Amino acid sequence: MESEGRAVQSIYYGRIGSEATERLLERFGHEGSFLLRDSETMPGAYCLCVRKAPFVHTYRLVHATDGWSLQDSGVRLQRFRTLETLIESYRRGTASGPCIASLTDPLDKTQLQVPFGQDFVYMEMK
Repeated sequence: MESEGRAVQSIYYGRIGSEATERLLERFGHEGSFLLRDSETMPGAYCLCVRKAPFVHTYRLVHATDGWSLQDSGVRLQRFRTLETLIESYRRGTASGPCIASLTDPLDKTQLQVPFGQDFVYMEMK
């Protein structure tokens, strides 16, 4: 994750669970808000979580030797060199592959007004 740019690092919440993710997006986000977290079930993969009322949609991002892509059952999807280019391509609507919920507003963890030690604990990137 350290090789990714500031845009990705600011939306990366580390090892938070799906319930905490939903609470964050419900409390601080709106339609189209999104964040990135570690996958709970697949080591090395990430989850792109997007608020699209009334749900939070989760898309697993996986890495192969030729780059990052959305995980899709058996379908070869467009690969991206970095997570940042993947997210920006889906955000602009230029990525080929499955249609996902609109990514309009990154939920920047540096902008959240949450006192440390309350409901929302996330891992800081070093």
